[in-house]
Amino acid sequence: MTETPDTIDIGAYLRDLGERVRSLRARRGMTRKDLSRHSDISERYLAQLENGAANPSVELLWRIVHAMGISFDELVSDRSVQPMAHAPLLDLLRNLSAEEQNQAYGMLVRHFARQPPQTLGGVALIGLRGAGKTTLGRAMGEAFDVPFIRLGDLVEQLAGMELAEIFSLGGQKTYRRLEREAVQYVVDRHERAIVEAGGSLVSESDTFELLRASFFTVWVRTSPEEHMNRVIQQGDLRPMRGNDEAMDDLRRILAEREPFYGTANYVLDTSRRSPAECLRELTGVCRPFLELPAATPAG
Repeated sequence: MTETPDTIDIGAYLRDLGERVRSLRARRGMTRKDLSRHSDISERYLAQLENGAANPSVELLWRIVHAMGISFDELVSDRSVQPMAHAPLLDLLRNLSAEEQNQAYGMLVRHFARQPPQTLGGVALIGLRGAGKTTLGRAMGEAFDVPFIRLGDLVEQLAGMELAEIFSLGGQKTYRRLEREAVQYVVDRHERAIVEAGGSLVSESDTFELLRASFFTVWVRTSPEEHMNRVIQQGDLRPMRGNDEAMDDLRRILAEREPFYGTANYVLDTSRRSPAECLRELTGVCRPFLELPAATPAG
């Protein structure tokens, strides 16, 4: 049946569009204030849009996709009607719960991965800030005598400016380009390395695939409450402003990124555990990817 203006539920589409804006913003790690600043659209209007109470013009949608550094199709297309070569597979996925779909996605990605594990050149730690990536990555680098590289620091080095300035001058698009160049830089120059990826790297599919193809990936995870507490303990008091809203945003970000984080080769849960305990587990799992093969005796 062909849809006509009388049969199309515009309200449902606008609610779906608003939810996609909210989801993509969370996946990118952008606050509504960030999106407002880079799109020149008021926070009030963005809130209405995300709640399905606004009917934006094409111009406004272009400003949003430009600010988030995504394609127009990614924002407005109805993914539920995308063609699929094997219809029963689509039917199966539609009947799964959200959690089951996440599990299925991770299984498919791992099963069809093209890169054999023995060729991976080190370890990449992914996940949100506050889970322990820096502490564990630095300690493991010392233990195996391999470089520990924070991608955010490398991006600043390659760009010759701080992250805040990169976002201010070039926005998400420029940062994402530099982030991918930073991953490639490490791959090209280090036989073995430990990489700490920014939490939102997984939102850029090409960069995340390069990371997964080049490193043994570990999702360092913890509870939303511990994420928040650890960030505050590190001296960042921004989450204290509107704590309830900040926690809601954090949970939303985790929900949006969990399907991508969940495709990591290994998951390390640091909740209510000491750094020493977590390091022992991580060291054991990552050893094959950080130690150089023993030299074969001449014979």
